[in-house]
Amino acid sequence: MEEIAETHRDRSDARIAWLIRWIEHEMCPGLRAGKGVWTGTRLLIFTEWEATRRYIERKLKAAIAGTDQADARIAFYTGDVQSQAKREELKRAFNAPPDKHPLRVLIATDAAREGINLQRHCHDLVHFDLPWNPSKLEQRNGRIDRKLQPSPYVTCRHFVFPQRPEDRVLDALVRKSETIRQQLGSMAQVLESRTTSMLSRGIRQRDADRLVAEITQLNDGEREAAIREELENTREQQESLKEQIDRLRRQIRRSENIIGLSEDKLRQAVSVSLHLASAPAIQPDWEATTEHPATFRFPADAPVLAGDHTWAAALDLLREPRERGETVSDWRARAKIRPVTFDDPGELADAAVQLHLEHRVVQRLLARFTSQGMLHLDLSRCCLASTAGGDVRTILLGRLSLFGPRAARLHEEIISVTARWSEPSIRNGPLRPYAATTEARTLELLEDALATPERAVAAEIKARLLTALPQDVAELRPHVEVRAAEAQTRAQRLLGQNARNARI
Repeated sequence: MEEIAETHRDRSDARIAWLIRWIEHEMCPGLRAGKGVWTGTRLLIFTEWEATRRYIERKLKAAIAGTDQADARIAFYTGDVQSQAKREELKRAFNAPPDKHPLRVLIATDAAREGINLQRHCHDLVHFDLPWNPSKLEQRNGRIDRKLQPSPYVTCRHFVFPQRPEDRVLDALVRKSETIRQQLGSMAQVLESRTTSMLSRGIRQRDADRLVAEITQLNDGEREAAIREELENTREQQESLKEQIDRLRRQIRRSENIIGLSEDKLRQAVSVSLHLASAPAIQPDWEATTEHPATFRFPADAPVLAGDHTWAAALDLLREPRERGETVSDWRARAKIRPVTFDDPGELADAAVQLHLEHRVVQRLLARFTSQGMLHLDLSRCCLASTAGGDVRTILLGRLSLFGPRAARLHEEIISVTARWSEPSIRNGPLRPYAATTEARTLELLEDALATPERAVAAEIKARLLTALPQDVAELRPHVEVRAAEAQTRAQRLLGQNARNARI
């Protein structure tokens, strides 16, 4: 046995030989002839053991030696000897466009089994060895077989040695898992409890045939009732999830109708905000990427932005991620500002930065727009809307903003006053605000009206309301100011209490 082991210690096993052939055929044609040219195909290899990972890496690196950028073509992902920063760097490299990063093969232990997305430019996975737990197998496959996978096909392969009893058991487990997954959409809940019990003491060679038969007949006979129960639980969970998704989708549509926000309007608001900051507007970027058909150049080098150190952290979000060990100054000198876009590409993409309401750059610009625009440009607005109710109601909205040192925003609140409207010629006195209950109902009517913009206001009614508008504002404004003063007192008291608690 020692002689046989010594003879074969430096020979590749059948799995390594298959991997090298596959890499040559799919990733680097001409590899074994010494004329390999790398394509954009990427491969994810999973193994359960760190020693096996090192073995695979050594064999594959030897096989590709001499090809273009051979040292950068293979990397490994493991939780034992890598920092979190290094693993994040590897994820970015593996998800980067193939023409932007030379990495092609990622060898991973089960540290990469959960919580990471590797599907952007990879749709081939090989299990060098198989876990006996079906949940682990499904989680491994889920690194590339998941939402936002651009390829219509995902291929997950595993090796089988027919002469080895253990492999027959694992192969039966994989086949049963795939059958149940195709029929039911998920196999973990059905198989995991059964296989945990079956394989709790490992896979013994003398039990291989029995285990294969039990796995093959897993959903037969007396187990059908238990499986039906598990499937019913799964169905209920899926229906509950579907209801949540539908509710959120309706909420999004309602919010879109009320706010009236579109990609073009957000882009215009950003451009106006840049103008208020004395910076140039964003300009179309004619070198648009395939991921984002419409991109724009952000004026990050404008003196008013580049010369203000408080903008540095926000503008850094427009750069490519910083490499591990790279200083901030070197990174800023190397990583240029990427184009920006306002459209959702529907997939993982980083050639351009998507600007949205929660992006720090947008929030800072819109804060300037709302504060300076309302304060200096008098951006008051009148809105007329038709509701289902018969009464004509008027609402006056004001905004209370409290700022601290260096213009730090400490508090912001919308102040509202509502009243029943009547013709100025028949009023017995100024408009009187509604009580709390009626005011709440009036605000609900406003939201409903804004959500159904197709109900237009007749031209004659619009003319009458606009004529009375200055008087309406003059009569309700004192009430807004009183409520604003009360709200300011409450906010200052709460801020003072928070400050005292922070010092304690």
